[in-house]
Amino acid sequence: MLRPSLSCLVSFFVTSALVFPVFAQNAPLPSKTEKSPEAAVPVDSGARLPVRRVVLYKNGVGYFEHTARVHGNQELNIDFTTGQLNDVLKSLTVVDLGEGHISGIRYNSIAPLDERLKSLRLPFGEQLTQADFLSALRGARVEVRSGSATAAGKLLSVENEQRTTDKGVEYTVTKLSVITDAGEMRNFELGPATSVRLAERDLNDEVGKYLNLIGSSRARDLRRMTISATGSGDRNIFVSYISEVPVWKSTYRIILPEKADEKPLLQGWAIVDNTVGEDWKDVQLSLIAGAPQSFIENISQPYYTRRPVIALPPSVMLTPQEHEGTLTALPGPPPPPGVAAGVGGGIGSGIFHAGPRGLHGTVTDSSGAVVGGARVTITNRQTGSSQTSITDARGVFQAYGLPSGTYRISISSPGFRTIMANATVMEGRTTEANVTLSVGSATETVEVTSEAAAQAQAVNGRNFDRLEQFAQLQDLNTAIANQPIEAASNDLGDYFEYNIKQPITIGKNQSALVPILQAHVEAEKVSIWNENSREIRRALWLTNSSGLTLDSGTFNVLDRDTFAGEGLIETVHPAERRLISFAGDPALRVSMETEFTQKPATHVRIMKGMMILTREQRDKRKYTLHNADTQPRQVIIEHPAREGWNLASGAKPEETTASFLRFRVAVGPSQTEELKIEEFHLEFTQYELTNLDDDQVALITKETSPPPALQDIFRKVLAQKNQISGLEVQIRLRQSEVESITRDQARLRENMKVLKGSPEEKALLLRYTRQLDSQEDRLNTLNSEISGLQQKRDQAVAELDSMVQQVVLDQDL
Repeated sequence: MLRPSLSCLVSFFVTSALVFPVFAQNAPLPSKTEKSPEAAVPVDSGARLPVRRVVLYKNGVGYFEHTARVHGNQELNIDFTTGQLNDVLKSLTVVDLGEGHISGIRYNSIAPLDERLKSLRLPFGEQLTQADFLSALRGARVEVRSGSATAAGKLLSVENEQRTTDKGVEYTVTKLSVITDAGEMRNFELGPATSVRLAERDLNDEVGKYLNLIGSSRARDLRRMTISATGSGDRNIFVSYISEVPVWKSTYRIILPEKADEKPLLQGWAIVDNTVGEDWKDVQLSLIAGAPQSFIENISQPYYTRRPVIALPPSVMLTPQEHEGTLTALPGPPPPPGVAAGVGGGIGSGIFHAGPRGLHGTVTDSSGAVVGGARVTITNRQTGSSQTSITDARGVFQAYGLPSGTYRISISSPGFRTIMANATVMEGRTTEANVTLSVGSATETVEVTSEAAAQAQAVNGRNFDRLEQFAQLQDLNTAIANQPIEAASNDLGDYFEYNIKQPITIGKNQSALVPILQAHVEAEKVSIWNENSREIRRALWLTNSSGLTLDSGTFNVLDRDTFAGEGLIETVHPAERRLISFAGDPALRVSMETEFTQKPATHVRIMKGMMILTREQRDKRKYTLHNADTQPRQVIIEHPAREGWNLASGAKPEETTASFLRFRVAVGPSQTEELKIEEFHLEFTQYELTNLDDDQVALITKETSPPPALQDIFRKVLAQKNQISGLEVQIRLRQSEVESITRDQARLRENMKVLKGSPEEKALLLRYTRQLDSQEDRLNTLNSEISGLQQKRDQAVAELDSMVQQVVLDQDL
């Protein structure tokens, strides 16, 4: 297959930053001068650019290559859907491999429906009801027929009225009013027997355009890309891009031989779906088990930005007003030249305004610019009647003559979210309801709840999200290995690839089973059991000797020309061994017995004041296997692999995994076998020698038979600790006596205060004074004794610490 060289790749790349000339679909390309013989070569504008190479990935994207032979100036077409076009635009590479260049690339653009509806004279939205339709036609000439009653004239208003049946059920009736040519107002109720015909031809045409636009939104989403190649002579055009595709799947067939000396046959198939809308005819197909990073960006959709609407200068919008007469003239300084004295008020000075009963307000966007042409529907909550107003160039809407009551206001404009607000109209007042629209889809609705009865809360807008930068995916070209199998497997680092040797043909919207592998492999039939599932399964111990990497997928086993079972297989690399189960084994029975013991301490180690005793835990398991079949069984027992546990002498596993130790047990026909597994686990208990007490030493001595060296250490440590404890007891006794004397002295001093002025004062004061003197002498003695004892205790503690730091012992018990 032809690949572009580096120099050719420099000639032309398609990125979002390039701008190409746009040509009409059937218009000829700009020709060379008449002196050039190539100028006479006709342009085939309907030529197709066939797919030549397809690379499918596991993340749901595909890489496509197109090549075609062109002569002179020529146009080539490729059809996509809108979803595909987004991927194509951010990954497309186009190269003219000869003496020419790519002069232009174009595709049909589809603007959003709400933008196309803006071209209509009538303010129709994407979702349109009967009442909305008729409200948009106010002022148009219509002919109304309801039973025998008819009327011709101009449509005045459309209102919804709430009614109640005799049984108390509420329902809504839509009423319309027509002003006839004679000036008479006729009222009609919309119902099955009522027909309304537009009497103006241009409005009929507008309604037809609206219906055509709505119908076109359901049309087939076809985006045709046309590539214009300009040059001379015969040459090749190379095109590549990525596109969203279904994930390809792997499935395998394992055919077990009847003869024992033969190897099983492994067949591999890939399920490939062609949903890109283009036939794949004799394409080179590669399947990659990898998921390179990819993303979706709606880059093919035209985007529109909002431009600010600048209001007219205030001098142009002066509103006439009446001025009150003077009651009392007061002298004052004259006003400055050119400035009139007086007091004025603006529309924004309050919520309620004296004047005609009704509603008015200004509609703006989040930047503060007024929004003209917004549709404002005002509905009476009590009666259900409504009327519609359109904001003018100043963004102002008005509705006067409204009955007093509460109203629901709906404000909508293309490109903005619909806003719902509440307002109250009071007798003799005008309610102001200013609203801010936020950018969004026309189908989004925001409810504004009002705390004040007559004011709608403004809704802050939000800006469009900025488009993310997009990256070009590089061309993953791989050479086809010349191997005598259905597909060649290439190692791509984190990925691996199947290159299908023979050309593949898959029609659009069709799927196919593509052969990727056929080889004899090594496989042993076994039975497998583990304690987690407790299910005995038939399995194959498969060794991948095919030379290819096996992608994860499903597999099917055929044994003795019949279906034996199926299962799932993870990715298996070349020469790797893997257990795969496919069926149950009802002829085999497995039971398990456990015995857990903990032995006394077997080793002691003392260093730096720490003593560590080592104990050993033992776990014995006996597996009993019975084969009720007439054929022998090779049984694989999956024993759990536990951290910190080691096998004792006895059976050895055939292989280990992260979770299991796999032991093999051969069980003959109608035989019973046993598998015994013993494991040990070392447990370490840590003690600080300075914290040992008599009870702990007694427990350790009872559990083990400590050697004389350890007994001597225990005796010295306990003797030193007993000396320290004796000193602490003497300190506490003296501290307790000090506290008792202190409390008694406080009592005596209180008594002495009370005696002042009493007849017994002199005698008792003398007595209390002698007692206090005696206690002070005793306190001095006690404090001196406590200080001496504390020094002895601290010295004994230091001697204990020094003793235990010098002890070193490492000995079996």
